[in-house]
Amino acid sequence: MTVSLPLVLVLGVIAWAAVKFLGVRTWVVVVAALFGFYLSQTFLAPAIDSGTRTGVDVVNGTSHN
Repeated sequence: MTVSLPLVLVLGVIAWAAVKFLGVRTWVVVVAALFGFYLSQTFLAPAIDSGTRTGVDVVNGTSHN
């Protein structure tokens, strides 16, 4: 059986769990999210996107040769 989850949902659950169980402050999560939004507008965005897609492909076992 294959289950497909959007990456943003997985990251949201990790952020929620960090606040709930690890005691991470909510403002830290908000700052990290804002940093991600600002980082997406820089020259690093294509490299981050490519690296994320490659990592997801490796985890899913669907790497394209």
